[in-house]
Amino acid sequence: MNTRMSRFGRSDDGRRLAVLAEALYLTNLLVLPGLAFVALLWLWLQHKDGAPPLARQHLKQAVWASVVSGVLIVCLSVGLVALGDWHQPLTWVVVITYFVCVHGMLVLLGMFALAKAMAGLPWRYPVIGPRQAEGV
Repeated sequence: MNTRMSRFGRSDDGRRLAVLAEALYLTNLLVLPGLAFVALLWLWLQHKDGAPPLARQHLKQAVWASVVSGVLIVCLSVGLVALGDWHQPLTWVVVITYFVCVHGMLVLLGMFALAKAMAGLPWRYPVIGPRQAEGV
């Protein structure tokens, strides 16, 4: 079994990498959009084959959820503005309401994912997350 000892003496079953992946997902949504996504993508490319199953699963979920989140937030918001009249207040009410609701939901799901990673448990983002392989 590929387990390493963490600095606290417990075996590291991929929790640290899983926590880092979910923290980067939240950082992408809240603090450094784009830059944190590049870091998450780099982390996934470095560890997608050799990471423990827990870390691999969280990495895959976080990367996929980040891509879907970007589409939901950026592309659909731009699409709503394009469909509505740029100068109409109702367009902006709809866009801002949509953005706040969707962004809030994505942040909340990311917080659940981070809690699951910290507990060493697998997580699948509801609706937006890719299906998990059996046994993961």
